[in-house]
Amino acid sequence: MRQYKAEIIAVGTELLLGQISNTNAQWLSQQLASYGINVYNHVVVGDNLKRVEETFALAESRSDIIIVTGGLGPTDDDLTREAFQSISELEIIEHPDSMGKIKHFFEKRKSVMTPNNRKQARVFKGSEVLENKVGMAPGMILTHNKSTWAFLPGVPREMKQLATDDVFPHLQKLTGNKDIIKSTVLKFIGIGESKLEHELKDIIKAQSNPTIAPLAQNDGVVIRLTAKDTSMEKADSLLEQTKQQILHRVGTFFYGVDDQTLEGQVITLLKQQNKQIAAAESLTGGLFMSKLISVEGASEVCSGGIVCYDTTVKENVLGVSKNTIQSKGTVSEECAVEMAVNVRKQLNSAIGISFTGVAGPGEVEGHPAGTVFIAISNHTGENLVEKFIFQGNRNTIRHRTVLKGLEILYKYLK
Repeated sequence: MRQYKAEIIAVGTELLLGQISNTNAQWLSQQLASYGINVYNHVVVGDNLKRVEETFALAESRSDIIIVTGGLGPTDDDLTREAFQSISELEIIEHPDSMGKIKHFFEKRKSVMTPNNRKQARVFKGSEVLENKVGMAPGMILTHNKSTWAFLPGVPREMKQLATDDVFPHLQKLTGNKDIIKSTVLKFIGIGESKLEHELKDIIKAQSNPTIAPLAQNDGVVIRLTAKDTSMEKADSLLEQTKQQILHRVGTFFYGVDDQTLEGQVITLLKQQNKQIAAAESLTGGLFMSKLISVEGASEVCSGGIVCYDTTVKENVLGVSKNTIQSKGTVSEECAVEMAVNVRKQLNSAIGISFTGVAGPGEVEGHPAGTVFIAISNHTGENLVEKFIFQGNRNTIRHRTVLKGLEILYKYLK
């Protein structure tokens, strides 16, 4: 069977400036993989006619399938049509149905349609015009010089609708590929990439289908499993078998799959156990509680937090004893435990968690940067505290502290 090379081109200076992320390319690559189509190149090009022309010409010279997102809007810097016309010499015409839809949009809102909006209804003569059901500019599919081109709006919801309804079915028919490729991501915390790979060395070495790829990320380590078979059910079965084989070895470090997050899993466990949590944060400055409440439904289990960055706040607001501060210091096991106990009591919660330490760059109370104490207090009177030494700059240390707090809490709740 012929192997098709796919390429994704995103048009828009805002992408190059970092004002928005190129999530379209990520999503398209994931979807194309499930249809057995390999993406060889991701390209981002700004709103410059000559550079867009050059990008299109290069893509056509090396790729069988080219998906372009963006540059189909009404303004002067929307240049996708003009650039492709320059390299293809295809005629551009106004599509009556699309023009009627645009006119209706403005009439319905009783607003005046500016002349430049007609540009959105312009399509290449002979192309397959794709109905945009959530926006105005239609998409297009056409073949030129043996390459299949798909032109889609850059707005993600519009792009996804057109790709799902029209582009993917067209490409599946084109390639004749009946295989389904499906991936899943297993997420681990508390184990490094090298240790994880060592534990699974023989499984990874013997891999064929599914393939196994360990990857280090900011929030732990992941393993991407990718299976290929003739149906989604068979691919799912292959993935599940390999998943269970891996979890038999390193399941104690596993916390979720795909879009599941560590903070989301913590919130789920708190809900299941009907427990409220409160946090006292010194060096993390509210980052931990912010992470928790980013999860939908967190209000059911998060009482709140106290940011006690200054020593006087630890003493006067949180109620850490003056004796503890003077004799043990604010960066100590004793201070961390009192912080966790007191925030739990003050905010009437089943669990209190605290963070105190040195984010850097300098020392505090004789402790080097990266020294961190995390404590948990339970309403039963059980307290635990752990000390860590993290490496990195100030913000890296704070990020790692929050991540470690989530890890400890997750394991504690389990």
